[in-house]
Amino acid sequence: MESQARMAQQADDRPAPVTGGELVYRQTRWTRLTHWIWALSLFFLLLTGLQIFNAHPALYIGKQSGFAFSNDVLVIGSEDSATGPVGYTTILGHRFNTSGVLGLSGPAANPSVRAFPAWATIPSGQDLATGRVVHFFFAWILSGTLLVWLVASLVNGHLSRDLAPRVDDLRRLPRDIADHAKLKFHHSRDYNTLQKLAYGGVLFVLLPLMIVTGLAMSPSMNAAVPFLADLLGGRQTARTIHFVTMVLLVGFFIVHMLMILAAGPINELRSIITGWYRTDPPAGDRHEGSA
Repeated sequence: MESQARMAQQADDRPAPVTGGELVYRQTRWTRLTHWIWALSLFFLLLTGLQIFNAHPALYIGKQSGFAFSNDVLVIGSEDSATGPVGYTTILGHRFNTSGVLGLSGPAANPSVRAFPAWATIPSGQDLATGRVVHFFFAWILSGTLLVWLVASLVNGHLSRDLAPRVDDLRRLPRDIADHAKLKFHHSRDYNTLQKLAYGGVLFVLLPLMIVTGLAMSPSMNAAVPFLADLLGGRQTARTIHFVTMVLLVGFFIVHMLMILAAGPINELRSIITGWYRTDPPAGDRHEGSA
């Protein structure tokens, strides 16, 4: 009897197992729909944009470009050398050998002279006309969806409730940065400070800047709103800003994917597909040393 009592006492002394947190409805149907529309649109915009860039693989600062100017900031091309053709990329006057990826790609026996390789463009072959048609189609889808999302978010309070950083969020920013650096994530109904800043930067800075610079490069928009390109420093500068914004969006996507993998891909994907998200257990349900 004493032995059984001691075993029962030891069992009572063991910490209770950690239970999963509560499932909360985190992403509304409209948020999920726009998320996937933007993801699809940006995929086609990126690959068709590289197709368009291949038609003239150079970027400039200013209103004009050509042989009489030396205002290029990026050039991707190829040239003959003593050992055969090589691909190169010049950034701000610094040249790099990028054979096999940029400037010259494909099989060694029959390399393709093009800025971005065939696997990175839509269509894969050099077809500027088709690339432009597809690019503009998804550009209008992205722009229209972003506008409708902005109006809806203002009306239903999603913008002020979920995305606008508050004073407390900014105070927590150093801790959030440290937690992310340690891959320590807190799963809650609300976005953390870094998420609010990152999503806000994409939705209110990068995407609008991408749209405005795209319009500034359009000849029809130049005729309708001639001062737009001038505000951006000229059509060539607008094209360069457009390209840099694309690079920043790709960088955001890479970091976004890495954070999803680190924070728990099943939970994150369930949230953006079904809306339901599992939060961390309440603090009182955790025992010391639990993850």
